[in-house]
Amino acid sequence: MDVPILAVVGAGVMGTGISTLAVGRGLPVVLVDVDEAVLERARVAIASGLRHSQLVGALPVGCAPAELRTTVSLDDVAAAGAVIEAVTERAELKAELLAKVSTLVRPGTALISNTSGIPIDEMAAGVRRPGDLIGTHFMNPAYLISMVEVIRGPRTADETVDSVLSLLTRLGRRAVVVRDAPGFVTSRLLHPMINDAARVVSEGTATAEEVDALMQGCLGHPTGPLRTADLIGIDNLVDALTVLHARTGDERCRPSELLLEKVRRGELGRKSGRGFYVYREAAS
Repeated sequence: MDVPILAVVGAGVMGTGISTLAVGRGLPVVLVDVDEAVLERARVAIASGLRHSQLVGALPVGCAPAELRTTVSLDDVAAAGAVIEAVTERAELKAELLAKVSTLVRPGTALISNTSGIPIDEMAAGVRRPGDLIGTHFMNPAYLISMVEVIRGPRTADETVDSVLSLLTRLGRRAVVVRDAPGFVTSRLLHPMINDAARVVSEGTATAEEVDALMQGCLGHPTGPLRTADLIGIDNLVDALTVLHARTGDERCRPSELLLEKVRRGELGRKSGRGFYVYREAAS
């Protein structure tokens, strides 16, 4: 699929990371958000992400970054070859936005909800062409992690799956396609584990550093669950756990009191400068 422009709606952590990936791989991006101040921060973060990608060799040799355009007008997605929705992990917000986008783009344009756990078919009823809707779960930082979970809803068309797999290949990503379900695979397994790790800390069994050290050294977890929580964003993690608990009834998915307290205190992880750990570069 030749995608002349990729539209990304939502300039938070994930929208910024996905935009960094696309621009760095030579794909023009129009990044949409309702807040110009958020877009300004995103532009700075994308420039920083591109420098980081170059330093660690994550960009193709000789590939010049493509154009990034930012806008507060959702109408600017109309010419896109694909649209990635990357707003807050709230089903009603995502569904409303996707419904609006579906009235603006051409038939056959892939509508991609980047979600960590909301079932795709929940959002399909409101879009003009349900066959155009599909899910992705990019990991943070999207411009460094090479695999993407792709979620095929019950109404997703074969052509939509093919076009999104082609797009991800162009972005240098490997894809695994899974069926639609709350939390899919990665969040269904990872998020309850992080929740359990937070409970271990709150019960006084071990510190965050000790939990992560044991998970890394004994079980091969690359960063440890609580460093991962800080990277995800503890507010995002709580939202995703709430989605899972409401849709599965699994008590392991009920957000722990420690996670809720960190959100109340604004200790959201790397993006706020403090979560389970302190990040001087973010706090300064």
